[in-house]
Amino acid sequence: MAEERFDAVVVGAGPAGSAAAYTMAKGGLKVALIERGEFPGAKNLFGGVVYRKQFEDLIPEFWKEAPLERTIVEQRLWVLAEDSAVTFGHRNNRYKEPPNCWTGLRVKFDQWFASQAEKAGALPIYETVVTELLREGEKVVGVRTDREDGDLYADIVIVADGVNSLLGKALGVHREWKPDEVSLAVKEVIALPRQTIQDRFNLEDGEGCTIELIGQTCGMAGLGFMYTNQDTLSFGVGVMVSDLKKQRVKPYQVLDGLKKHPMIQRLIQGGEVKEYSGHLIPEGGFDSIPPLSGDGWMICGDAAQMVNAVHREGTNLAVSSGRLAGETALKAHARGDFSVATLGGYNAAVRESFIYKDLKKYRGVHGLLGMDDSDMLFGKLPDALNEAAYQMLLVDGVTKKDKQKLAFSQLREAVGGKNLDLLRLGLKGWRAMNG
Repeated sequence: MAEERFDAVVVGAGPAGSAAAYTMAKGGLKVALIERGEFPGAKNLFGGVVYRKQFEDLIPEFWKEAPLERTIVEQRLWVLAEDSAVTFGHRNNRYKEPPNCWTGLRVKFDQWFASQAEKAGALPIYETVVTELLREGEKVVGVRTDREDGDLYADIVIVADGVNSLLGKALGVHREWKPDEVSLAVKEVIALPRQTIQDRFNLEDGEGCTIELIGQTCGMAGLGFMYTNQDTLSFGVGVMVSDLKKQRVKPYQVLDGLKKHPMIQRLIQGGEVKEYSGHLIPEGGFDSIPPLSGDGWMICGDAAQMVNAVHREGTNLAVSSGRLAGETALKAHARGDFSVATLGGYNAAVRESFIYKDLKKYRGVHGLLGMDDSDMLFGKLPDALNEAAYQMLLVDGVTKKDKQKLAFSQLREAVGGKNLDLLRLGLKGWRAMNG
């Protein structure tokens, strides 16, 4: 590949990178979209939910041609004990029109999304690794790839190479993430007949359901998930790396344990595992967001720790950050100024967006998840909640007043045995969820 100059080079063809490339190419810029995988989505992993609003900001009614699985009409939360669950959920047909979100498979969806950037004019360069940034002094002026004669020069480089961002480290905008700033997620894609999925999850054709799981993660800070696709289930769990190191537990062991839970067994029974994968997920939140721009560069998506751990949102933040980076690049080219003075407009745009505001609102959650006693939040409390629910609903001649006392006593014991401990946890949780 001969040396060539572009208006912009995007590193990473996930949702953030493709959104940036699409925005800039549609705006008339000469854009290169580089991906280390054989094709976009080949090396990506996510739980499986695609949100409408942020993609529609780029491509109106994209869902009419995008390879999506099911329209989500119901979202559930299960708090698990060993053989039971306290369940919460919401089902609403208004999620159908307009759709709120869908399940999706990245191996299909990322290829389609990158193809939209290609149609807009971006040049795809796949199976190519960016080995370093090219600089003139402090200014980034391009990238070096592992191809022969593979230097690409550009006015702007947009870094969207994921949570392990080697380029982010090269820029000095972040160091190695600490073990409590990332989780390790493992996921299986389990094949089941379409009608079986609909019968087991109480769905009509085309309807989908998501289930988030708390508890039964070996007492470690982590969440499980199960999402319905057309003829498969996406089933997985993410656990904080700090807890995995501390307890010396393998993530697949946590996943295998969840699969044995009776509530989950009945949903996956008879299924065939078609795929197994693992990936790091950013969990640091607001306080881990690195500097977002400099002379000749911007960074977005997972590479910038843009994941909302509370609502398990990442793809929509990635797409919005990519779009904002692309729009900033268009302004920079109109001005002919690629310094941080202009590209810093991306920082301002992110601060005004839901990305910054949502992550700031939940900035205290990282501290809550990083508590020394993860077993209390993800083991003892779920167990106590399930036992309290069992006792309250058991009609055995014990008065409801006594049952309420027992339930409160069990919850109090789970957090340390004192009323003040329960109050402190409640207050800390309230503050964490309210900025």
